[in-house]
Amino acid sequence: MTQIRAGSTAFRLSSAGWLVLPAVLLLAAFFVYPVFWLLMRSFSQPEWGVQNYQALVERTVYARVLWNTISISGLTTIGCLLIGYPLAYTMATASERTRRILIFVVLIPFWTSLLVRTFAWMVILQKQGLINDLLMDLGLISAPLALIYNRAGVLIGMIQILLPFMIFPLFAVMVRIDQSYSSAAATLGAPPMRNFFRIYLPLSMPGIISGSTLVFVSALGYYITPALLGGPADLMIAQLIERQIATFGNWGVAGALSLVLLATTVLILGLVQRFAGVRTAWGR
Repeated sequence: MTQIRAGSTAFRLSSAGWLVLPAVLLLAAFFVYPVFWLLMRSFSQPEWGVQNYQALVERTVYARVLWNTISISGLTTIGCLLIGYPLAYTMATASERTRRILIFVVLIPFWTSLLVRTFAWMVILQKQGLINDLLMDLGLISAPLALIYNRAGVLIGMIQILLPFMIFPLFAVMVRIDQSYSSAAATLGAPPMRNFFRIYLPLSMPGIISGSTLVFVSALGYYITPALLGGPADLMIAQLIERQIATFGNWGVAGALSLVLLATTVLILGLVQRFAGVRTAWGR
């Protein structure tokens, strides 16, 4: 009887392995191999060695682009958190009908093409665009503001595009928070601000961590929005990789930059796991 059970378990494990095998092969063929091939070129072109990584250290332009990438990603994360937190709170505490409407409003731009949304921002932010025309008609400004082809344009576009990645993790955590804790604190005399900072904010922290991680890691590799809305001083690492390949044919430096981007992403995820814990970070 024991042998039959052992054999049945082995068969189930084998079946599970066969079911996973196509996904593993696809992942290996279309992700692992191309990434490995690109990273190997960082050591083999133009010749075997670490000259490409030495160039990243010695040339200040690469450090400036890396700083641009980290600072823009960080500011985008902060902007998404400041806008997304109250919106997610409203969604979590609203009636069922209002909640469905708000979720639909958030999902509409999320379902729209990234390229279409970026071109829409180009129209809205230009000197004769909707925002400048409205501000001038209201008499708030006398000359058009510079809202595009600079850091402001990049941040506005990236915050709007990545906002759903912050809202939905926050909403998933907030909707499960037991409101009786806040009610009990209010009954015992806690003012609203203390109630929020001592009760609600710590309980919503898993959503803040998971949403911030998603937004920051996604922003690190952004290309289209900074390329169309940013200026020369706002070059990010994904744009630099594209230029190294398309303009200069320099696969070695492009591979080294890709490794830096990959290592930065892995480092951030490792820090989140180390200090926040995977279970906490992903709201489980």
